[in-house]
Parts: sequence; structure tokens; C-alpha cells
Amino acid sequence: MMGPFKLYFLYSTFAIFPALGFGVDPALRINVFDELKLGESYAGVFQVQGFHNESRAFLFQDSWRNVRVKEDVAEVMLQKLRDKTEFTVLATLKQERLNSGVLLSIHYAEHRYLELESSGQRNEIRLHYRTRDQRQHTEGFPYSLADDRWHKLSVAVSVSHVVLHVDCNRIYERVIENPSMDIPSDTTIWLGQRNQAHGYFKGIMQDVQLVVMPQGYISQCPDLNRTCPTCNDFHGLVQKIMELQDVLAKTSSKLSRAEEKMQGLDGCYCERSCSMNGELYREDERWTDGCRNCSCYNGTVQCETISCPPPQCPPDSAPAYVPGSCCKECQPVCLFRGRVYVEGDLKSVRDSSGNCLLFECQEHSMQRVENAPCPELTCPESEHITLTDRCCKVCRGHHFCVEGHSPSCVENSECVNLEAGSCCSCKDGYRALRDDSAYCGDIDECAEGKHYCRENTMCVNTPGSFMCICHTGYIRIDDYSCTERDECTTGLHSCDENAICFNTVGGHSCSCKPGYVGNGTVCRALCDGLCQNGGSCVNPDTCICQQGFTGKRCETDIDECTDGFVECDSRAICVNLPGWYHCECRDGYHDNGMFSANGESCEDIDECATERHSCANDTVCFNVDGGYDCRCPHGKNCTGDCNHDNKHKHNGQIWVLDNDRCSVCSCQSGLVMCRRMVCDCESTTADLFCCPECNPGLSSQCLHQNRLITYSSGDTWVENCQQCQCMVSWHRQTL
Repeated sequence: MMGPFKLYFLYSTFAIFPALGFGVDPALRINVFDELKLGESYAGVFQVQGFHNESRAFLFQDSWRNVRVKEDVAEVMLQKLRDKTEFTVLATLKQERLNSGVLLSIHYAEHRYLELESSGQRNEIRLHYRTRDQRQHTEGFPYSLADDRWHKLSVAVSVSHVVLHVDCNRIYERVIENPSMDIPSDTTIWLGQRNQAHGYFKGIMQDVQLVVMPQGYISQCPDLNRTCPTCNDFHGLVQKIMELQDVLAKTSSKLSRAEEKMQGLDGCYCERSCSMNGELYREDERWTDGCRNCSCYNGTVQCETISCPPPQCPPDSAPAYVPGSCCKECQPVCLFRGRVYVEGDLKSVRDSSGNCLLFECQEHSMQRVENAPCPELTCPESEHITLTDRCCKVCRGHHFCVEGHSPSCVENSECVNLEAGSCCSCKDGYRALRDDSAYCGDIDECAEGKHYCRENTMCVNTPGSFMCICHTGYIRIDDYSCTERDECTTGLHSCDENAICFNTVGGHSCSCKPGYVGNGTVCRALCDGLCQNGGSCVNPDTCICQQGFTGKRCETDIDECTDGFVECDSRAICVNLPGWYHCECRDGYHDNGMFSANGESCEDIDECATERHSCANDTVCFNVDGGYDCRCPHGKNCTGDCNHDNKHKHNGQIWVLDNDRCSVCSCQSGLVMCRRMVCDCESTTADLFCCPECNPGLSSQCLHQNRLITYSSGDTWVENCQQCQCMVSWHRQTL
């Protein structure tokens, strides 16, 4: 039993390692979608809804698309990759069932420098690359990615070390031959296909990125960067130790019972047999299977490759493979124009007139063969290819396998088209039994240690592959690992409601859904740009606005006055404010101290009693609702003059205010009325101080505080809960 001190020491040991940050320098990240400008029109690619309702993704559907990065853009991308020893390929995708397609391909001619492929037929992820000694190499990872479900995929390469993550779970970790990133110029970059004719991916991709840094998968799965355990991890460790002790006790009990049963079987006799390719063989029986001699020994099939001794051929013959035979046999040869041809070989030549003649090696001599009419080619002349074994040209990409070469690929072998012919290649999970790969034998991944079965599983070899069988009492996580219980399905997890739960061996992990950020245990919505004016981000790119504001980012103030939301009393006028409004008493009224919202508390001002009128001494002030009137007493002849700022103004007199040269006042029958000066830009006497819009030398616009938007003179807007207006034209905002 582990004591408290040991548990504390184990917890402390975990806690001393600091977590690494996972921010990625933009100069080290290559977003293939952005470089392609995939939002623009590409035939066969359609924008659809992504993993989350608010996210954007692209459907790759047809087989005639051409999604290739432009040459100048590709060169900029490749410059970041050249001579790098550490990089990561990241993708979020949903691949159609049984589809085999290329996610990303970087190749020059036939040389694939970096290509990531998912095979739904073989349930395998493949990484193609060139080694330092300029050889083509393929690293296969058995995994079913083409299941019509969303997955996060990460392949991280660090010198000779590669790590594969799927849905933030580490699936494989291997040592490989060092990749070469000595990428030449004119190298092409393709998305969702190898080239114009092969490797078409079918499904949805939400993003594909290259991160030129070690452990780039952390930018996709930040929770993998956490090295210090939480309190929950500590308690889980204690629980795990107790569970292991219980498993050990049960296993010991099962082993004891098994030993008892084995003792009872010692007296039994069982006749062992073997099964291969659907055939049943008895113990010690021997047979020939293609290029292998097989036998049944102790219930197990044991096969050895047939050893073919070099045939001793006479001078007029040479060793060659013949149909139905595993080893080479002596065949007649022909000498023609300095070269040796074997029986049945064809050779085309041109005579002095340029006509094509076809010869076949028959009984030690080249015999003339009649040419069949050549079919009309539908490709451009630049795509024509001349062959050495026929007179008729073919188009580039011609399917040679359908012409009859395929039958020579016999056991576990398939025909592969080349530029000017075809050859045999062993199927996945098989190796060649002779040099032309026409016969191939199964690779026993379990016996050779080339399987990827993880904890709590047993490897079982199958033709061309293997299976990972869960131990009794365990639950499958994926094709290669099993666990005691599924915490995600049973709800015994700590993931946020906006996170995805991934069951792992002995526990689980959490990853926030696209559109959310956090550590998986706590996820919050991420809005593209801040919610303004006090708004809250509640869902990806969705803001809930405070009262009085609207818009996608709550950037627009609701004008309650003009939109008809408010009806003020007749003695008040509606005044819009940022996010709100109020009913302001009209001229001639003031609030009685009750401050009612609709202006009902506005009451008339008695200008006569408060001496706030401008009536001259020869007139009498009479108060009226909302103002006053200057009346001449009966029998008098009043002048209609006015008093303004303790100065006498004659009836009809016009003057400019002393403290505001842009305001003009007039006296009309005892009442003073003032207004702003009217600007007439056509007049040569226009005052440019009061009318800056008439000055052609000044700008007529104001710049927004974010320096991205311009406003014309008189325009209004809201910024940080303040009402702004463009009042003057030398780039100043008046609040």
C-alpha cells in the first residue's frame, strides 16, 4: 500500500516541471487555406458548415478539381520549410467512408518531399517523404480516419522522430529515417489531391496548417502542454493505484484457476491442423504456395521462400520469368541492333522513310509484326508519349494495366501504372518474394514487432494486416488500445459542455470545440473581434448586447427617438443618448424636481416674474405657456426695442455676439432671436472660421478613433458609450 509520503513525493515530482507556452509565432505558421485564398472560386470545392455551427469549412467533392498553390505563393511557403528538421502538419477534417485521398502534397516531378495521405481502403495514414540519401520512403500508421466523422489530425516530425496524434490522443511514436527538406525551386503544393489525376480527397476540411517548430501539435491541442498535475490528477492517480491492486489480485486468482485446468488437460490428445487461404491442412502436411514452400507444424503454418538457383542457360538463351512458374527459366533470345531481347519481347524502329516497323522475338530471330491501326488521340500533342514496344503513341497518364499486364501480377500483387509502362507492386502488408514483385508474401506484423497494439490488447496477424484484440473485460477505445471503462460515455468526466471528451487509457482528455478557447475543462466562446459597448460573447461570433445597442458587435446605438420607441410629453423633446435617451424640457419649460421619464414633470417658466425676458421699458411682459410676450400698454406708441446683455437694441437691429462670432441675433418686436450664421460657400465674403467647409485647403472628413473609418462634417457616431460628432474638418472629434 502506497503511503501518504510516497504519494506526496510523486505529486511533487510532477509539479516541479513548468508547463511550456503554446503561442505560435505567425512567421512559423503556414495556413494553407489562407495562402490558397480558398474562399474564392475553385471548381469542385464548396464552402459548407464546419465542425461547429458558426465555423467555416470546405467540401472537396468532384474528381476534376485543380486546387494548387500559385507558384509565387508556393515559393514563399517553401522558403519556410527548406532545410528544416522540425515541423508539424495539422488538419481538422471529416473524410468520406472508404475514400483514399491526399490531404496535402508537396512534390517535384515524381519526388514527394512531404505528402500526407489517408487510405480508407487500408484503414491507414501514410506519410510520404524523401530521405537524406534521396530515397523515397513511406511510413504507414494503421488508423481508420475515413469514417465520415470529424477528427483533429497532427503529424509532428523532429529530426528522426515522428509523433501521430488523432483527436488530441497520441496514437504512434516512432524513429524514422531523417526526412530531407532540401526542396528545389518549381516544387508544387496541392491541397486535397496529389496532382491533376490522382489522390483525390473526398470530404470536408476545416483547416490545414504547417507549423515549423517542435511539438507543433500543442497549438491544436493546448491541453497536451500541461505537465503539472491538478488536484483531480492527484486523486485520480491514487484511485488508479487502488484499481491496479484490485486487478493484480483478480489476475492472480484467474491464473491459479487456469493452472488447475491445464493440469486436467495433460491427459488429452488433440490433433492439430492449420488453415491457410481457406484451405485446411493436417499436421506435418507440406504444400507449395506461389513462391513459398509451406508446412503445418504444431498447428502453425510455417512458410519459407523458394530458393531459385541460377539456371545454367546455353549461349542462345537467357533466364526469364514465365507465367505459372516462380523461378526464372531459360528462354530463347534474339540479337537485334546490338541489344538482346527475350522470347516474346517487342521492339519498334523507324526506317529511312520515317515509317514505324514493329518486330517480335520469335525462335531466336526478330520477326516483323503487322501494325494495327492507331487510335485517334484526344490529348494535345505536347502530351503524346512514344513507346519502344509499339508504333502507336499514347497520351500521358495512359492506363497500361488494363492492356493485359495486370495478369502477370499474381499473388498479393497489383499492377501500377508508370510514365511509359507498368510494373507489379506488393499490396500493403506484403513483401516481395521475387525481384519483379509478381509474388508477395504476408508480413507477420505481430511476430516481427511491426504492429501498433497498445495497452490491454493482444496482436493477431491477418492477411496483409493485423488486429488488436481487447483483453477480456476491457472496452475498446480505438483500433489499437483498450481501457477498463469509458469515462466519456458514462459521464464520469470533467469536460466543459462546449468541449469534446476523448477516452484514454486510464482516464480521459478534453478539447474545446472549434469556436471556443480554454483547457477543455473550462471553455469560453471566442468572438472574432471584441463585443463593444458592454456586450458579452455567449457563442462563437455571437454577442449579446446591452440595452440600447444592436449590431453583430453591438457597435450600433439604437436611436429610440427616431425609431418610435419613445413618446415624450408635449412640453418635452426626446434626446437620444448612447445606449439610452431622455425627455428634455423644451425651451420655456423646466423640470419641477420630479424628473419623470416622459417629461410630464416639465412646467412653464414665468419669464416675466423671473425677469428672464428681453422686453424694453416701454412694453409690458405677459407670460404665456412656454414663453412670454412683450405688449404695448393701451394708448402708447411702443418702439418694440429689446434689452440684451444689459444693452439696448432697436427693433429690427441685427448684431453678432461678442463671445461667438459665428452666431447672429436680431430684435423683433421686443423679442431677441439668435441663430448660427448660414454658410454660403459661393460668396467671396464667407467667414472661413465659422464655415471651414468652404475652405478648399482643409479636409472635409474626420477620422474615427480606430483610424479605419472616416466621417463627413456633421456625422455622428458612438464610441465607448460617448456620442461623437464631426464638427470641424482638421481631423478632430468633438464629443
